[in-house]
Amino acid sequence: MKQIHFTTETELNSILDASDAAYKIFSRLNVDIRASFLEEIAAQMLLIQTAITETASQETNLPLQRIESEFIRTIHQLKSYAANCRLGLWMDVRIDTKDSEPGTTLNDLRKTYLGLGTVAVFGASNFPLAYSTAGGDTACAFAAGCAVIVKAHSAHLQTGLLVSEAIEKAVDLFGLPKGLYAQVIGKGNEIGEQLVMHPKVKAVGFTGSYSGGMALHRLAMNRKEPIPVFAEMGSVNPVYLFEGFLSKHTDLVAGWYADSITASMGQFCTNPGILVGIKSTWLDLLIEKLSAKIDKVSPQLMLHQGIADAFRTKRNALINTNGVRLMTTDIETDHSLKAIPSLASVDAKLFIENRALHEEVFGPLSLVVVCENYEEMTLVANIIEGQLTATIIADEDELSQHPAIEEAIKDKCGRLIFNGVPTGVQVSFAQNHGGPFPATTDSRFSAVGADGIKRFSRPVTYQNYPEALLPPELQNSNPLKIMRTVNNKMTRDSI
Repeated sequence: MKQIHFTTETELNSILDASDAAYKIFSRLNVDIRASFLEEIAAQMLLIQTAITETASQETNLPLQRIESEFIRTIHQLKSYAANCRLGLWMDVRIDTKDSEPGTTLNDLRKTYLGLGTVAVFGASNFPLAYSTAGGDTACAFAAGCAVIVKAHSAHLQTGLLVSEAIEKAVDLFGLPKGLYAQVIGKGNEIGEQLVMHPKVKAVGFTGSYSGGMALHRLAMNRKEPIPVFAEMGSVNPVYLFEGFLSKHTDLVAGWYADSITASMGQFCTNPGILVGIKSTWLDLLIEKLSAKIDKVSPQLMLHQGIADAFRTKRNALINTNGVRLMTTDIETDHSLKAIPSLASVDAKLFIENRALHEEVFGPLSLVVVCENYEEMTLVANIIEGQLTATIIADEDELSQHPAIEEAIKDKCGRLIFNGVPTGVQVSFAQNHGGPFPATTDSRFSAVGADGIKRFSRPVTYQNYPEALLPPELQNSNPLKIMRTVNNKMTRDSI
């Protein structure tokens, strides 16, 4: 066990002075160096893989197999962001030469994206690796040319210290300024608030609760210089069940969703918290089969006491709400950290009237909303707030018969899933892990995939600038060999 040192305000000021100086050096390095640096972080993490995974499992109560899978994903993320950093599409380079349109183009204009500065990253309790110290926000910020300060999560401090060692080793091996990365640790919220309010912090990445994300957002907006907070704040990820598909595949859907609702004790931001269906014998059968499968899942330890207490409180409030029916067995647990996997149901009329039923219950629980018809399903889809995901379980032809429902669902989510489950976020170029408020504070950006790099960058146009002084991605010879839009044509050719 490593000794925990709590960062003082004086130390934080020194860390941020060093971070700002490091950013000014690192941001001038080309994308190939940044990409190689990300790859080296992955390599250093692999050298201490066993220590990281065993420590993370002990700190979070997550099974070692689950942590090992997350470790592999984290290494893949770092390599993926490195590859996309090199590819350069996130810089969206555009060049209009002086003679591109005779008679109209008066200046040579060249646009690229530059890093914002120092980024403060707040990790997630449920993903101690993939969304924490060397997770997606950190990788994206480095790819954009930013310095990073991680606010360590109290739920996995020892894991954070181990991963920090790997990042610091990569910094040393590349001869980069030591201020490029730091981790700060504090009791309560004070150090996080000081970090967000510090004038040398230029952006925030956050994964966690709605209350936590909005608290940081308000702080950032009240600064003398407001800064962006890219907060991913969870979701109920509604699932819309159409009769045609359900009548033919009841067992299949029940299996999908029993696994999805209870995986890792429901501690995913993409956990399906609401299932919306039409009153029918098929929906009754699904509820019966799904309840039976969920009842077979034993209560398991949650991440930490705070999350376990919150789940118990919200679960009890939900199942004791007038009109809500608990469909699974209500049992006693032998440990205060254990969660009871649960399924409940409620009529759509009551769901529409009671906004408290729309709120996320973080854990292994889902609420079935029973609608009288597709018109009522449309009403439900329209009143549900912004989500990370929404899922449609339907035959293609029956979905085409209800365009109003599809439109309402699409307007409220960042990822629209057809005949599948929302859990599992693929790290790939086309991924979007974001969504309308309150799922995130900015629906224009993704927290996963190459587009996530853009969160920590800003556009800059160079006008009539000397060739020798331009960033490499804007130079005529295109030394980085990236794709650019030159005089309205996408090309890798030199000018």
